[in-house]
Amino acid sequence: MTFHLSRVSGLALLTLPLLPFSAAAQLAVSANENKAVLIDGVNTVVQNPPPDTVTIIDLKIAPPKILGEVNALTSVVGPPSSVAVSADESIALVTAATKVDPADSKKVVPDNKVSVIDLKASPPAVVATVEAGAGAAGVAINRAGDLVLVANRAEGTVSVFTLAGKTLTPAGKIQLGDAKSGPSAVAFSPDGKTALVSRDGDHKVSVLTIDGSKVEYAKRDIHAGLRPYPLDISARGDVSVVANIGIGGGDADTVSLIDLQAKPPRVVDTVTVGQTPEGLKMSPDGRYVAVTAMNGSNKPKNSPFFNDSGLVVVLAVDGKRLTKVAEGKVGHWCQGAAWSQDGKTVLVQCMVEKEIQVLSFDGKELKLTGALKVSGGPAGIGTAAR
Repeated sequence: MTFHLSRVSGLALLTLPLLPFSAAAQLAVSANENKAVLIDGVNTVVQNPPPDTVTIIDLKIAPPKILGEVNALTSVVGPPSSVAVSADESIALVTAATKVDPADSKKVVPDNKVSVIDLKASPPAVVATVEAGAGAAGVAINRAGDLVLVANRAEGTVSVFTLAGKTLTPAGKIQLGDAKSGPSAVAFSPDGKTALVSRDGDHKVSVLTIDGSKVEYAKRDIHAGLRPYPLDISARGDVSVVANIGIGGGDADTVSLIDLQAKPPRVVDTVTVGQTPEGLKMSPDGRYVAVTAMNGSNKPKNSPFFNDSGLVVVLAVDGKRLTKVAEGKVGHWCQGAAWSQDGKTVLVQCMVEKEIQVLSFDGKELKLTGALKVSGGPAGIGTAAR
């Protein structure tokens, strides 16, 4: 059964009192792309598209509820970790990896924008836009709320920003590889002393060391699989998970578990999850991993690898091993996933349907319970680390 809540667009909010979001809410923030649509397996640029949007969702209540939407730049290019929410849920950062080519409206070119969204404002609003690097993709805020990292896919770098309140200040760049190394997703350890960056261009996960606002490439690279792309670190900081998306050739792709307590950190387990695991998120308690796999739903219909649905796979983290617990069908060309704080609800972004599908999870089974319509194709999602 699928239901739809009221749709909002632009700067409008739902018909609710214009009050700051309650501290009791748990916010999920979805970035929605309007420049791209999938036409028989081809990512196609929309002519004269409406603005991209960002949707704010209360994930604490059941069913989850849309609180509002604002216009903000974003892109489906890059992993769906293109949204970061501060621990106090006061701000969200949203990256834009691409923009329409000014010289050719049928193409996109790299963009470098990071939007700062004030989630406490009524209504929420973009209060600043800063520049990172070309192809700004994955973004992360440390738990202390004073440091931000942005992976720049089109130039082989990671941008460093200090954060004070709602103000981002550039604090340098880290060179990881050449422009084709493809820094994609980035995640902080809970203590803020380490970060990991996936590099889908040269098949590495790089370790960064952090001391205050000083961030350095540790020259330690982990080789998890073919094209590591989305990644996350557990709330305890003991392990990380990374999805290896492969080359899109119809093969079953993988998720790897990285032991962060080992010296040096290393891959200790890898499991298959289906075609193209684009999105990945660990549950707040670190016990489970939700993985969104394209499953061929983004292929042309005459492709031998086409399937008329994507998959969401839940893996259990059992010590230093990954075990498949549940699997469910979702929509097409699905991107990121987010967990409720109690681990009982999973949100999955589906680009073709322009909706966020809502699934319940009881530790054994996934069930589709509804959907939230958004103004654009949901391409990136974030929740606060607690």
